[in-house]
Amino acid sequence: MHIPGPLPISRRHLLIAGGSLAALSLAACDKVLPVRYNGIDLTGANYAQDFRLTDADGHERTLADFKGKAVMLFFGFTQCPDVCPTALVRAAEIRRMLGADGERLQVVFVTVDPERDLPVVLKAYTQAFDPSFIGLYGDLKTTSETAKAFKVFYKKVPTGSSYTMDHSTFSYVFDPAGKIRLVLRHEQSAQECADDLRKILQTSA
Repeated sequence: MHIPGPLPISRRHLLIAGGSLAALSLAACDKVLPVRYNGIDLTGANYAQDFRLTDADGHERTLADFKGKAVMLFFGFTQCPDVCPTALVRAAEIRRMLGADGERLQVVFVTVDPERDLPVVLKAYTQAFDPSFIGLYGDLKTTSETAKAFKVFYKKVPTGSSYTMDHSTFSYVFDPAGKIRLVLRHEQSAQECADDLRKILQTSA
């Protein structure tokens, strides 16, 4: 019995196959790879959308006030012994590392202790780290509502005749259009954070 051999492949078939492979290769090259961040990507999240708080000069502030800048927002309190100073020192270092782009970064500190963090205290505290930093506060109800909107934990903890505050340690990053993009973990280095902020600013230029 005769067993047929492989069918001959014409030059036309080879050209068609080659063209198809080339087209697939070009399509793969054209595909934009997702940006990889050191922090937690929150793009598209349905929380941490905005705030309405008061600055140390008595002006109401929302994200819209900082349009055109990336915003890095941190919740804390001025009598914090370690986490808050560390976060704000890192924020100042990030701003320095960004060079000229540092002018396009607004650092915002939201107090979870408005009973003690009066406007004059808040202003002196934030500006001690960088004159451009802004401190914001609300009354107890507004503070609670804002923290809930950002999924931030905080709690008053008695200490003898006074108290301290337990609180979350994340920093939130918004792009220049006011969209939530990242959470930076407290343990990330200033360099890792600056790399993330630079990507946010470059994609929004």
